[in-house]
Amino acid sequence: MTPPTDPVAPLSADGWLSGVARIDSPNHDARPAGVAISLIVIHAISLPPGEFGGNAVTELFTNRLDPQVHPYFANIAAQRVSTHFFIRRDGAVSQFVSCGQRAWHAGTSCWQGRERCNDFSLGIELEGDDLTAFTSLQYQALVDLLAVLQRHFPVDSIAGHLDIAPGRKTDPGPHFDWSRVAPCMSR
Repeated sequence: MTPPTDPVAPLSADGWLSGVARIDSPNHDARPAGVAISLIVIHAISLPPGEFGGNAVTELFTNRLDPQVHPYFANIAAQRVSTHFFIRRDGAVSQFVSCGQRAWHAGTSCWQGRERCNDFSLGIELEGDDLTAFTSLQYQALVDLLAVLQRHFPVDSIAGHLDIAPGRKTDPGPHFDWSRVAPCMSR
């Protein structure tokens, strides 16, 4: 469960990154034929909202979130969502969906005139919220992960969830420091 520290860490032929924890989510399907990955979407999540640590995010992405554990969970436990990667506050990275598959992270979305961003994107969730700064360990893991992904895919854009779903989403939030990933955006 360590971040990918080697920027050339191999990605397997079936889309799994070595050196990170693999936790299979059932919430994915096939990408449309011939659609290249050209976008990375950065998200933020904390469950319950504003609380970090624990297994609730993993349980949400694997359809095991117990609605009885917290009142907020009753509203979201039936959702079928996922992401490709999740970066915890300590920089630990987990992968839930193969990069070759379509994760269900973007929802109703549009980027540069293209709808259905899940079709052509990879999702990265950071453990965080709109009220809390992200950690240096998260930024380092994110930069390392972006470097690896950009070596394998023709990514030409990195956007926040708020950019692809304006008015509906706010993440990664006002405390996300885009300057920390700016070098990745010009590769």
